[in-house]
Amino acid sequence: MKKYTLITILLMKLFVTPSISTYGEEKEEALNLAPDAKSAILIERDTGEILFDKNAHQKLSPASMTKIMTLLLVMEAIDKGNLTLNEMIRVSERASSMGGSQVFLEAGEEMSVEDLLKAIAIASGNDASVALAERLAGSEEAFVKMMNDKAKELNLENTKFQNSSGLPADDHYSTSYDIAVISKELLKYETITDYTSIYEDYLRKGEENEFWLVNTNKLVRFYSGVDGLKTGYTNEAKYCLAATAKRDDMRVIAVVMGSDTVKERNATISQMLDYAFNHFETKKLFDKGDTITSIRLLKAENKNIPIVASESVSTLYKKGESIDDITQMVELNETFDLPLQIGDQVGTLTVKQGDEMLSETPLTVDQQVNEATYFTLLKRAMQSLAKHE
Repeated sequence: MKKYTLITILLMKLFVTPSISTYGEEKEEALNLAPDAKSAILIERDTGEILFDKNAHQKLSPASMTKIMTLLLVMEAIDKGNLTLNEMIRVSERASSMGGSQVFLEAGEEMSVEDLLKAIAIASGNDASVALAERLAGSEEAFVKMMNDKAKELNLENTKFQNSSGLPADDHYSTSYDIAVISKELLKYETITDYTSIYEDYLRKGEENEFWLVNTNKLVRFYSGVDGLKTGYTNEAKYCLAATAKRDDMRVIAVVMGSDTVKERNATISQMLDYAFNHFETKKLFDKGDTITSIRLLKAENKNIPIVASESVSTLYKKGESIDDITQMVELNETFDLPLQIGDQVGTLTVKQGDEMLSETPLTVDQQVNEATYFTLLKRAMQSLAKHE
């Protein structure tokens, strides 16, 4: 679809990082943040800047970090209104039979989407993952197709899923880079950390089969700012973790794959987070949902439509460094096919430093935009005639 430039919003003097490659040179020469892990990566969430990586594109078993994609598809469905937190889901025989980490769901039991979310985010419940997968796609097999389609949409070339939980399976793999990208996408839905940050909670509170949930990610309790995301372990994968932490306006994502012990894994993640917060800062430009501009659609029921940022937008800079010439530019679609659904992309916000692009953020609508009815169009026509009399 053709686009046109609507407006250059502003020209500002900000402190930002010169380029990703500068960090890449430093990390190769001086950093040794994950000496014992098979693979690792550290990124800043808003910009996607890679601050450190080691074998980031090596295909490995992701174990239960697979559930980050499961959670992403669940949060997308909630955001689009196709699923609600209070909806009750009936647990199938197949979901209840999952081995490994589980919350011991019983076949025929009904549990709310919110409690199933907690079961995945806190206790890594394989049974809860399958229950939600079946609800969204009809079967886990169909849901796995959704997972792989989403991976393609995110341009992830080294990821392939065979199930929604991360249980061992042939030809089921990902990379620390791909897991970081999926985590970045999941964190667009900011309420996910309301669940991944919980250290302990209960399912079926007060009932005979009450179940105590304890977070498999101990860093949510022992590292300041950590509020997610997902651990993983199998004999093949060893100990894995995709962690996220936020301090002030800066959120980072650290992924480690293939550590020999929990202690080693957590220490590596902590070291990576320390490096990020000690050496970098961000400048917040927009929060998710901020109105960037608006458009008038004469054929829409509500003709003044706010255009909003689909996720938070920031610039990243090394502490003590400064660079000028930051511009922001909005491009909107040339035409709009009605109706528009909540979350539909209608343009792009580009942030540049000089001629170098720092980030591109989809711009969306935050309301349903329907075609105007005949009576609305008639009313507007009459109002227009009245103004010219």
